Amino acid sequence: MSSLHDDMFITILGNGDSLGTPRVYCECAVCAEARTGGRNVRRRSAIWLNAADESPLLVDCGPDWRHQMERLGVRRVERALLTHAHIDHIGGLAEWADACRWLETTAELHAPAEVLADVRTRYPWIGGRLLHRPIDVSGRLSYGGWTITTWKVNHGKNGYSYAYRFDHPDGGAWAYCPDSIDLTEAQKAPLRGLSLLILGTSFYEEPYPMETRSLYDVKEGLLLAAEVGAGSVVFTHLSHDIDVRRDYGLPAWASYAYEGMELRVSAAAIRQG
Repeated sequence: MSSLHDDMFITILGNGDSLGTPRVYCECAVCAEARTGGRNVRRRSAIWLNAADESPLLVDCGPDWRHQMERLGVRRVERALLTHAHIDHIGGLAEWADACRWLETTAELHAPAEVLADVRTRYPWIGGRLLHRPIDVSGRLSYGGWTITTWKVNHGKNGYSYAYRFDHPDGGAWAYCPDSIDLTEAQKAPLRGLSLLILGTSFYEEPYPMETRSLYDVKEGLLLAAEVGAGSVVFTHLSHDIDVRRDYGLPAWASYAYEGMELRVSAAAIRQG
C-alpha cells in the first residue's frame, strides 16, 4: 500500500534548448516576447526531485544552475544525475564545485562512466568537490524507495545521451528523456508502462533532414508517447520555435513544461476497472 509520502515530486527548473529563449542573436516574435519577461522565457533544461525522506536530487546542471538554485532558495546541493556531457547540461558544474569549496563540503555526481569521463575532460579540476559515482547501466540506483535505471539513447547528429527511468515497487513509473531522436525498439522499451514521460522536443514540426537533427519534434513526440502508452507526456528542451501563447491543440494528456512547473507521480500503479 503506497501513500503520498512515497510519491515522487518533480520541479521543472528549466525547459529550454541549448541556446535558451530568448536567443541572443534572434529578433523573432517569441524571443522578443521573452525579452519582456513573458511566458516564453526558457532556461536550460534541468529538473529537481524530492522523494521520501531523502535530500533532493538534481538532474543535469546547465549554465543556468545559479539562477535555478536561487529561484528554489537552495544553498546546498548534495547530489545530481547527468544525462550527458553537453554544455547545456553540465555548464553549471564548475560553479557548483566552487560553491562546495566555499562551504567546505563535497557532493556526489552520478552518471554512466563514459559521461563522467567526458566531464573530467571538460572540467578536470572539479573532482575533489563533485565526487564521481559511476552508474553501471546493467545495475540500479535507488532514491527514496524508487529504483533508477538508465540506458543510452540516440541523440542524432549530437551523438548520444542517457535517459532515466524511475520505478516504485508499488507500480508507479516515470521517465526523463530530454535529448533523443529516432529511438530504436530496444531504446523505446524502457519507456513502456509509464504514467509520465518527460521528453525533449525542440520544434513543433522540424523541417530539416533527419540526419541533421538531434531531437524529436512535438508531433513526433506525441506519436512516440502514444506508441509506448505513456499516461501523460510533458515536453521540455523547447526552442524558440514554440510559442506558448499559441494553441497547438495538444491532447489533454500532453503539455509543455514551464519553469517552476510541479509534477507528482504516484507510487501506486494505475489500475483500470
